[in-house]
Amino acid sequence: MLHASQNTITQNINDIQKRITEAEIKYARTANSVRLLAVSKTRPAEDILAAVQGQQRDFGENYLQDALEKILTLPKLVNNLDIKWHFIGPIQSNKTLAIAQHFDWVHSIDRLKIARRLSEQREAQQTPLNICLQVNTSGESSKSGVMAEEAVQLAKEIAQLPQLKLRGLMTIPASSDEIEQQRKPFQLLRQLKDEIVSHDIELDTLSMGMSNDMEAAIAEGSTMVRIGTAIFGPRLK
Repeated sequence: MLHASQNTITQNINDIQKRITEAEIKYARTANSVRLLAVSKTRPAEDILAAVQGQQRDFGENYLQDALEKILTLPKLVNNLDIKWHFIGPIQSNKTLAIAQHFDWVHSIDRLKIARRLSEQREAQQTPLNICLQVNTSGESSKSGVMAEEAVQLAKEIAQLPQLKLRGLMTIPASSDEIEQQRKPFQLLRQLKDEIVSHDIELDTLSMGMSNDMEAAIAEGSTMVRIGTAIFGPRLK
């Protein structure tokens, strides 16, 4: 499998971090308040290792089997890797055990049933699994995510589950090239986070923004941007 060079990946990470810093300054955000999540789906372990050597530590995966191969392979490549694995794809019930065992974060929770399974299957000696609710900010039935009007109740129920730590919200909005249009769904997510916090549920994460709309997301309070192609190049499969 082809993979990008170490120097290319390191340079791409540096370029993205520069964009993040510039957006933090432009929109009066606290320095280093936005975390870079490198979306490594379809990329080989060698690319992730190159990114780690470029000081990247958070990696997002959509496909469980592909992810597990990398999670189990990488410790063999280098000692003491401080990698945080984020599951960001749709979750079927038969996948929850492996996700509960091997990941640090899950961004794509939109059903109580899946959250309950993750809670039950996260082992007691493990740290709680960090959870983001995926919210459908476009209102389209074809899109994944809990509808905004149902998110507060779902957050209340998930916040009570053991072995999970509800951290915040995630969204994948409809695509737009206009920054003002891009900002609207991110603004909705930020307002929803504030509403949930008003119910005495502590949240600190807004997982929103990708390569083409990260500035709009940062303007509206994103704390984690999910970047794939701009780091690793085109998808391999």
